[in-house]
Amino acid sequence: MNEDAWIRRIEARIPVRARASSRKPGLMLGIGDDAAIYRPAPGEDLVFTTDMMIEERHFLREYPADSVGWKALCRSLSDIAAMGASPRFALLSLAVAPWVKPAWVDGFYDGFLALAAKYKVLLAGGDLSRAARASIDVMVCGAVPAGEALRRGTARAGDTLYVSGALGGASLGLRSGRSRSATGRAARERHLRPEPRVALGNALRRRGIASAAMDLSDGLSSDLARLARASGLAARLQRPLPVFPGASESDALHGGDDYELLFAAPSADRIPGRIAGQRIARVGQLIAGEPGRLFFEGEALLPAGWDPFAK
Repeated sequence: MNEDAWIRRIEARIPVRARASSRKPGLMLGIGDDAAIYRPAPGEDLVFTTDMMIEERHFLREYPADSVGWKALCRSLSDIAAMGASPRFALLSLAVAPWVKPAWVDGFYDGFLALAAKYKVLLAGGDLSRAARASIDVMVCGAVPAGEALRRGTARAGDTLYVSGALGGASLGLRSGRSRSATGRAARERHLRPEPRVALGNALRRRGIASAAMDLSDGLSSDLARLARASGLAARLQRPLPVFPGASESDALHGGDDYELLFAAPSADRIPGRIAGQRIARVGQLIAGEPGRLFFEGEALLPAGWDPFAK
């Protein structure tokens, strides 16, 4: 197929929800023009994020196509969730490799649009090309009340650290392959189809719980070091960590790809064990010290999570 045929095939799968003649906030002009037009509501800050997925670096061609589409959007939605924002629209750029067939693209959009529908995200446009390896870039725009976005660099010494859910499941799922055990299947699902914690991020912001927050995409050790460094603090972790069934403590510390939320809260605050339906676990504290330095049970801990530039 040529480029126009690919584009027509993709456009036919996307619900048209632009409001070109409306005065209300929202998507004014979507797919079909040179650029999208979005009108924010008064009193909103818009937040933007983008994430890439590259074949053999972030996914393999044998993965189900719908899981690749789902995860491509989830990665950016998780960033929006960490800011306490609500997603509004997405832009998707897809470069297809020589092995990619129309059925794979259909499956990819099945997964992408299923997650988009779940979180009311409009696909407003993007780009299509060819490459030696399949690659995907997803930009998501979210909105948050002006001045209320959660950030990494706003924690204070003494704040307590919390995470949602269980950690290390995606790392276990990557190793488990096509395991038929219940634990292996659950971990594999965590790796292929993670869930962005949008409702949790909104609850943390709306209820004034979090002093700082970020998502756990690269692993607790790496991401906590970034939050601590942004806040000009050190951090100490403590057992027990909330480890996914069957995963190791090392998976929970360094595995990455879980897309849970890490947040800090004043130590005097009582934090419930569940927020927005997600289990919340205390994992440590932010302390005065060299920015970004970590300790685990009193011993120095080096960040060792996902790094695309690591050899």
